[in-house]
Amino acid sequence: MNRRRPDLFTALCAGALVVTFLLMGCVLLIIVLRGAAALPGHLASQQTLFALALSVKSACISTVFCFLLAVPTAYLLTRAHIPLRGVVEGVLELTMSLPYIVLGLSLLILFSSPAGKALSAAGFPVVFSQNGIIVAQLVVNLPFAIRLAITAFHGVDRKLETVAGLLGASPARRFFTILLPLSRHGLISAFILIWSRALGEFGATLMLVGVTRMKTETLPGNIYLNVSTNHIDSALASAFLLLALSAVSLAVSGWMTRADGRRSRYE
Repeated sequence: MNRRRPDLFTALCAGALVVTFLLMGCVLLIIVLRGAAALPGHLASQQTLFALALSVKSACISTVFCFLLAVPTAYLLTRAHIPLRGVVEGVLELTMSLPYIVLGLSLLILFSSPAGKALSAAGFPVVFSQNGIIVAQLVVNLPFAIRLAITAFHGVDRKLETVAGLLGASPARRFFTILLPLSRHGLISAFILIWSRALGEFGATLMLVGVTRMKTETLPGNIYLNVSTNHIDSALASAFLLLALSAVSLAVSGWMTRADGRRSRYE
């Protein structure tokens, strides 16, 4: 009887899996157990509710603007020949690789310039303002939104658009009647993921608008302030709220992805 010799490589991979699971599991378990226990006592707090409302509002607004810019950009990058395409893609890739605090510093310098001050005088302040939260989330997430939209558009067979074009359909008609409907599940899933990312954005926001209680205090800012003042239970309660919102968005995104896969199999 031949016994199968143990595979050392597989064993090492299994060990890495166990370490990864334990590490990530402990992180989530702390937030779930301690955060859920602390949540009832802090959910009625005006500060927590303000941070929650500001986080959801700014994430919704920035994500809408993000996709208003990302979808046309992704369309051109996948369906048109544009000059300096490599430069555009390089800028997007480089922006994604930069630390968010660096992006925040650049935004601070940009909106502290005469142009930024003129914008503020016109009624749209950015630095140390709630508007700056939306701008920071937009700049941080826009390259990712473009990449996700490109992935969604790549999943659509271009032959359908080519045939429609031969039959006389304009680019706009092909975009709205073929490309968008066939990529809608991927785009909706991407929208949800970008919204979830916007909820947790902090580095660029901290640099551009700072964290002022009951003024520019999002949920990540609330965690930062509470940890700074040694209110760990309040910080964990806000962390649990972020985790719950992220879990819901991840579940919806996963459902949309599965629905898109089922649609693709039946078409």
